[in-house]
Amino acid sequence: MKRYVGLDVSQDSCAICILEEDGTLLFEGASETDPDAILETISDQADAVERIVHESGPLSIWLSRELGKRGAPVVCIDARAAHKALSARMNKSDRSDAEALAQLARTGWYREVHIKSAESDRLRLLLSARERLIRIRMDIEGQARGILKTFGRRLGPIRAGQNRRDFRDRLAEIVSGDPILEVVFASLIAVHEVVCHEASDLDAEIQLIAKESPLARRLTSVPGVGPIVALSFIAAIDDATRFRRAVDVGAYLGLTPRRYQSGDTDWSGRISKRGGSGMRKLLYEAANILIQRVARFSPLKAWAMRLVQRKGLKKATVATARKLAVILTRLWRDGTTFAWTKEALPT
Repeated sequence: MKRYVGLDVSQDSCAICILEEDGTLLFEGASETDPDAILETISDQADAVERIVHESGPLSIWLSRELGKRGAPVVCIDARAAHKALSARMNKSDRSDAEALAQLARTGWYREVHIKSAESDRLRLLLSARERLIRIRMDIEGQARGILKTFGRRLGPIRAGQNRRDFRDRLAEIVSGDPILEVVFASLIAVHEVVCHEASDLDAEIQLIAKESPLARRLTSVPGVGPIVALSFIAAIDDATRFRRAVDVGAYLGLTPRRYQSGDTDWSGRISKRGGSGMRKLLYEAANILIQRVARFSPLKAWAMRLVQRKGLKKATVATARKLAVILTRLWRDGTTFAWTKEALPT
């Protein structure tokens, strides 16, 4: 008889529930949050385990990978979808949550979460570190401007082509002569210099990775898409073949409209904004660059400009961002590059 296992994972311990195929309770217990300890507890109580289910969470990626390496039939399910089943119980506990997850494993009423590869996570870590350093740099610059305005000193904007060293030199010049401001801004300038240096090093590493990646080079053939957008898309999608259709990527990234239908009521609203907001932002920026800054025309730009005339710039940019996601997925799956003319489109 098949057995189904539910795991309610916490930082130090893991509640385990094992059910028979007909729903009969076989075992309830707990173990350390360690793959070997979990599998040892399960194997001591049951054999012929059909499925092991746990929710998405902070430890879910690591646990799924480690259990998978050991040959366990593990499935990570969407915590938001599982919450509906778990919240139906009157009393909440780790033991009852594990039993509910085992019931979901037995009935198959769950939505599996894709566990990304370690390479994608490392790439995402590199990109997120770069983004964090840029945010720190911008926070320091904004704080400096705000402090100086209090004393009636205006720094002015950073003009195109002006590097960050010029910004620091001008900042030191403005506060010169005031002992308190000199002490405060000496610290801010030192931190700003270190952050700029580290961000430049990460930029160089990202450019090198994009240059050495055949997939990233193909994706950057799309107008408006640079190395940052291409690598972020690779890290976010991980495996393009997991989508049945390329257009499904738009919904995965939260770029499709919400819909509500019940009886005579049927309406579509704004985009769902599901998934990572960072990837949506990058695609929106790429679409904006395509519409307003790319001079060379293509079937894609012509389509976007017609949409601007009909729907306005904002809605057209969102729609173009969704179309860019679909095009990037098709290029990924087909192994092709962007076609600038209709004659170059694949048949």
